[in-house]
Amino acid sequence: MNGPTPALGSVVRVLLRRTIDVYRDSPNAVGWLQHNLNRFDEPLRVAIAGKVKAGKSTLLNALVGEEIAPTDAGECTRIVTWYIDAQVPKVMMYPRGVPPRQLAISRANGALSFDLQGTPVEQVDKLEVEWPSQSLRTHTLIDTPGIASLSADTSARAGAFLTPDESPSQADAVIYLMRHLHATDVRFLESFFDQGVARATPVNTIGVLSRADEIGVGRLDALSSARRIARRYRADEKIRGLCQTVVAVAGLLAQTGRTMRQHEFAALTALAELPRADLDAMLLSVDRFSRAELPDPSTGPDADTRARLMERFGLFGVRLSTTLIRQGMNDPNAIATELVKRSGLDDLRSVLATQFTERRDLLKARSALLAVDLVLTREPRPAAAPLVAEVERILAGAHEFAELRLLSTLRSGAVRLPTEALQEAERLLGGDGGSAAARLGLEPDAHPDELRAAALDAVARWQRRAESPMSGRAVSDVARLVVRSCEGVLAGLYR
Repeated sequence: MNGPTPALGSVVRVLLRRTIDVYRDSPNAVGWLQHNLNRFDEPLRVAIAGKVKAGKSTLLNALVGEEIAPTDAGECTRIVTWYIDAQVPKVMMYPRGVPPRQLAISRANGALSFDLQGTPVEQVDKLEVEWPSQSLRTHTLIDTPGIASLSADTSARAGAFLTPDESPSQADAVIYLMRHLHATDVRFLESFFDQGVARATPVNTIGVLSRADEIGVGRLDALSSARRIARRYRADEKIRGLCQTVVAVAGLLAQTGRTMRQHEFAALTALAELPRADLDAMLLSVDRFSRAELPDPSTGPDADTRARLMERFGLFGVRLSTTLIRQGMNDPNAIATELVKRSGLDDLRSVLATQFTERRDLLKARSALLAVDLVLTREPRPAAAPLVAEVERILAGAHEFAELRLLSTLRSGAVRLPTEALQEAERLLGGDGGSAAARLGLEPDAHPDELRAAALDAVARWQRRAESPMSGRAVSDVARLVVRSCEGVLAGLYR
């Protein structure tokens, strides 16, 4: 009797070690391969990308829960910056052609800042920010410069990191921010979506409709409008073929909710005590809110305080916070929690957990296979022929990659299924997450007996579709692969 199939991650690790052995006389190849072998034991590398002013650094701060990424238009935002969990804070600068140097860390108004010590941005390869953070233990976050920037150098830096010409990206996955879907966004997603076998899938990209509160011009229902737009994008075949899903997030609201200070709550409380008509008039625009003269200056925050509130909360955040306070919410922690909840950050974190964290080994294996393929292509040699065959065997035979290819095919519309069957197929293939419960459409805490019954039912249903004389060849092939996924879920439950 055959034993269980080795996990994909284990198979790829063995392949990496075999490749290192074959190329032991090539220092460059060995260094590259060893680097990718070590990546298996690192947190997942998630890059945050998007156009200039899309809110990348703000979203990163919200995910971490601290203002550690500069959010102004300063020189540091033009450099690829890695944020890594560590025991003690440290910032390292990696200039091109010279040894790395440690930078001094300082805070201004609660936000982290660092000085490049006179080094021109053009000569800095990257920055590494080591910071003690629970959030960074599972994901190393990489803040990238804005694409489609007026600065050709800034755009080139983002492109060179995310879509390098001759090697796979250093990121395992990407969160792509867009304020609205423009042609530039589609072109970038298409460039990131390479047609190579291991690359041909949107599995490692999540779209975020960022600055979602601005879509409704700061109205209290702005996020509802943004979520409707995100749902429309998720249903678009073009977008479904380029990224895993699209969620709406108000990054500034999320960042402020996770970092709100007592004096800000006090200022918001004072604003909430103003006559409703006066506050509504002030909140018609950013400029009016910051500069308006109060009838009685002693009854509300001064202009400087209001300007700082606007910078931290935005129109939507101030309007929402003062409304919550008027409704009787007088605990700053409760206000902060509500701001985060309304921001959409929890939705994004849930997607990160189901689409990236649960697929960690698959995404790592994918990156490693691309690294091995690069070495085999650049330095072909007779002794490497078995390795070439092994890469092809893994890509063709690993069910995980077969699932990704089929997901991509279904989302591109190349195979037509009834809407309900299509949605179930995508879910069973792991489109909503890799856990048994997510695949079967059940609650995360579903009982194993309930999971087994649902899996057996799915196997029978899709087996009938595969064998039906009414199913064409393409539909039968889809059904058989879905059956195999269901059998994999069953096998995992019985183990």
